[in-house]
Amino acid sequence: MSLQTHLYGHVPMDTDARMRGFQARADLADALALLRERAVRLPAESVPLAAAFGRVLARDVLAPIDVPGYVRAAVDGYALRGEDSFGATVDAPLVLPVRGDSLPGRPYPAALGPGEAVRIATGAPLPAGADAVLQAELAREVVRGGRVLVELLGSVPPLRHIGQVGEDMSLGTCVLAAGRRLRPQDVGALASLGLAEVAVVRRPRLGLLVTGDELVPPGASPGPHQIVDSNSLVLAGLAARDCGEWLGPLRARDGAEALRAGLDALLAGPADVVLITGATSVGPEDLMPQIFRERGHLDMHGLAVRPASPTALGRAHDGRPAFLLPGNPVSCLCAYELVVGPLVRALGGLPDPWAFPTAASSSCWLAS
Repeated sequence: MSLQTHLYGHVPMDTDARMRGFQARADLADALALLRERAVRLPAESVPLAAAFGRVLARDVLAPIDVPGYVRAAVDGYALRGEDSFGATVDAPLVLPVRGDSLPGRPYPAALGPGEAVRIATGAPLPAGADAVLQAELAREVVRGGRVLVELLGSVPPLRHIGQVGEDMSLGTCVLAAGRRLRPQDVGALASLGLAEVAVVRRPRLGLLVTGDELVPPGASPGPHQIVDSNSLVLAGLAARDCGEWLGPLRARDGAEALRAGLDALLAGPADVVLITGATSVGPEDLMPQIFRERGHLDMHGLAVRPASPTALGRAHDGRPAFLLPGNPVSCLCAYELVVGPLVRALGGLPDPWAFPTAASSSCWLAS
């Protein structure tokens, strides 16, 4: 019996890269093509508007109402019939009686007759009979004989300085299309439609198993021959950027028994995407590829990239995608960016998930 078999049990040599190196490495293009085949967008869920920032719309949003639902003033001034202002100038003002006020939420209660004006605020309903608003700067209010009058110092054509019914959003039209990542102004538009919640794509849940005797959690002081695990924090930040839901890391020491128990705990959780760092290269303790094959299938182990060549892609027995990522922090980061991130973004319905993310495209921090 060989020393390798004695220490680790029987391992098929055609799948075991420990102390032998990778006999072949998969092309990155082939890995991404495989992931594209499996990248089925997650189902929809309804969330309150306050939780919708940065999320991806699951369905088109059709306007259930007109916005605005009434004709309103676009400026502060005087509501009137435009033709009643024709010919008015600073040197030869026209004079109209002021019948009252129209304010937001408190409209003028009567119809406006010819040759009359109503004091009006921006956003207030336009009185019946009026068809325009003269800006306050072109008017001068005076009192004569106990009557409130407005001197028109300029003219305004009909339909000027007013907002029509449905001018912002019209009943039945598509306001926001499915697949859109919601910006703050988009959520504001949904609120204007009277909506309390919206259907968005469920965020992919990412679970992580951190392996290695030498690692201590972030915030802990490393002892002799130990280092602090930084990968879990980097991966958490990348998952947040890609609109993923981070489940937090599990930890396992080296050795077949501990790795097997850690993997079982990870697979028992609700993660949509399974991540494992460490124990995946070609060293004598890199047992995870062999252990994972007991719980699933590895499609590829070893990518033709540097860094991140020890990366493995596969599926658990229940079909969930799994990634074995190198423990080296730079390699781990690169592995996520090359193969994990695109799948996470595709599962979450983000637009153009296979493009490399940029700061300008990473608005999902809002949802984190």
